[in-house]
Amino acid sequence: MPYPGRGHINPMMNLCKLLTSQKPDILITFVVTEEWLGFIGSEVTPDNIRLATIPNVIPSELVRAADMDGFIDAIMTKMEAPFERLMDRLEPPPCLIVADTFLPWAVRAGNRRSIPAASFWPMPASLFSVFQHFDLLAQNGHYPVELLERGNERVDYIPGVSSTRLADLPHFMNRISPRILHHIHEDFSWVPKAQSLLFPSIYELESQVIDVLRSKFSLPIYTVGPLIPYGKSNDHPSAGIDYIRWLDSQPCSSVLYISMGSFLSFSGAQMDEIAVGLRMSGVRFIWVARGETDRLKDACGDMGLVVPWCEQLRVLCHSSVGGFLTHCGWNSVREAVFAGVPFLTFPLLMDQGMVSNMIVEDWKVGWRLRKVEDRMDHLVTREEIAGLAQKFMDLEDDEGREMRRRAKELKQICHGAIDEGGSSQTNISAFLRDISQSYA
Repeated sequence: MPYPGRGHINPMMNLCKLLTSQKPDILITFVVTEEWLGFIGSEVTPDNIRLATIPNVIPSELVRAADMDGFIDAIMTKMEAPFERLMDRLEPPPCLIVADTFLPWAVRAGNRRSIPAASFWPMPASLFSVFQHFDLLAQNGHYPVELLERGNERVDYIPGVSSTRLADLPHFMNRISPRILHHIHEDFSWVPKAQSLLFPSIYELESQVIDVLRSKFSLPIYTVGPLIPYGKSNDHPSAGIDYIRWLDSQPCSSVLYISMGSFLSFSGAQMDEIAVGLRMSGVRFIWVARGETDRLKDACGDMGLVVPWCEQLRVLCHSSVGGFLTHCGWNSVREAVFAGVPFLTFPLLMDQGMVSNMIVEDWKVGWRLRKVEDRMDHLVTREEIAGLAQKFMDLEDDEGREMRRRAKELKQICHGAIDEGGSSQTNISAFLRDISQSYA
């Protein structure tokens, strides 16, 4: 039962495919709203993953960005009853619920029926620790706080989380409504009532915070990442895919890949600055820009491609791609780590500031596009973008060379985790073993 959002649905579906590939006798019912069935219903899934629906929580879930409070409130109050009705008519009856941590009522429904539940946290484990220790922010005078004036203060007391700028914590914290704050507290109050906790992360990338969380929770914690469709990254693409043919014709590591996600968006003014900055920089690029391809094509010049969609992991793994300009969505970041590609980070809100901090300060595989001292609403100019893009894509730059070396190291760590005997492979096997022993 995923939260109805692309960044939540994708990793959970990848988990389901991974589980069924390793244990074919598992039958998984993957529950989505009716609207999301329309988005993903054409995706190929194994025979032992069946899709089921519950009604939409609001007339169109695509308006959630305009009214996030109302959307979350609806998720917390309108999905539980139809989910329970679905569970009661499933054949065979479910023996385990895997539910997004943001849907605590799924754990509650399982407890009422004596069905064990696994809580699935779709964001970095570091952010989980921030929410788990939300009270520490208030105790240290950091919630609520005016980020415009105090954003550069460092928060260094969250267990397992490295020193982080206050402005890089979830950006909605300084304006969160009391009702949504109540929902967040409810989410985390139900985690200990689950029977296990799953992270789509790799242990080696967040070992410090994972160790802290394992010491605090009595339930087993499994790192099962990266939970990306890496089985497809080496497929031979169709000759009809124009952007792949274009990438094939470019020099090695010369192309900057750009994607700002599918949900939250930059202002039109900022998109224009990025486009003109790219043209000024002269770097090769491929930019996924849903809904704005025609306008941005005219502004960007002829050094690259602007496309409405692409197979992102395949592009990131292409030998001509040498960097990734990203909003720091956690799914996208895990794909780029798998591909060994360094980052230009341009976070917006939610977990993206913390992910940027991990990339730049902890892993040292990227640079910030926005200066540290700039406010989140600062307009990054075309001159700034052009200058940094040129330096970032310069393969002879000493700082960039070290960053690329480190990105290749993370790639090896990531691939090692999913190999036989690796941390993620071991955790997935342990989770399956525990299902078989405890839930049969």
